[in-house]
Amino acid sequence: MVSNIAVVTDSTSDIPRNLAEQYGISVIPLSVIHEGVIYRDGIDLTSEQFYPMLEKAKELPTSSQPSPRQFIDIFKPLVESGKEVLSFHLSKALSSTVDSARLAAEQLAPGRIHIVDTGSISYGIAVQAIEAARLAMAGYAVPAILECMARLKKQSEVLFSLDTLHYLHKGGRIGKVSSLLGNLLNIKPIVHVEDGVYVPIGKVRSIKHAIAGMVDFLAQKFGKNKVLVGVGHGQALDYAKCLIEQVVSRLNIVGEPVLFEVGPVIGVHTGPGTVGISVHPVAY
Repeated sequence: MVSNIAVVTDSTSDIPRNLAEQYGISVIPLSVIHEGVIYRDGIDLTSEQFYPMLEKAKELPTSSQPSPRQFIDIFKPLVESGKEVLSFHLSKALSSTVDSARLAAEQLAPGRIHIVDTGSISYGIAVQAIEAARLAMAGYAVPAILECMARLKKQSEVLFSLDTLHYLHKGGRIGKVSSLLGNLLNIKPIVHVEDGVYVPIGKVRSIKHAIAGMVDFLAQKFGKNKVLVGVGHGQALDYAKCLIEQVVSRLNIVGEPVLFEVGPVIGVHTGPGTVGISVHPVAY
């Protein structure tokens, strides 16, 4: 079914290219600035290129959100083609991206562009964009989709662990994980994303223990309910495979888990060795 609704997200969603194409989702890139050079996330700089650059960097790269003008360039052709727009973005607690999107919507067509603060990061954003696109294809109207996404947001879970807190601390995005900084070198935190803020729910001595802790937490939360899963990593494929293996044995997963790489903008703050998981119920 051809929909009159267009879905947009940003590159911090880490949505795999094939899924963005499958659901017709437009992706606006954030930027990484390194040694005076501006790289568009996923366009000028891939994950494969980024992590080696990060490890060699004398100064931590920074990230930057798109300007309202860049959002207008994405939104305008969609609106002019007769579409309503649903635009899903990184938590406002972590970035001003959603504010730029709102300014653009107000300037261009406030009644036809709907900006959603997902309260999430990485594949937690992608999930909302994908599900919204799926509902649009099924004939749902914008108010019904937004209502469904509000329920999905409450029922979804994003967890991750880090090989080091160094990048989160230096990048200024540490949130409530700051309580663990006294053990910066020795602790592998289990971090839960709550209302767009990083909240520690556990601390262990190895990533393998963190993976086990994440799976235990998810098994308790979702039980036998049918779920969809995405597993991501920052230059830590072995950890991601280990997480997939364990979660498949413990949760009632529909289909194959989506495996994705954490992109450069999120990677600036999480660093190499990161592994994370997004889980949401099939029925919401």
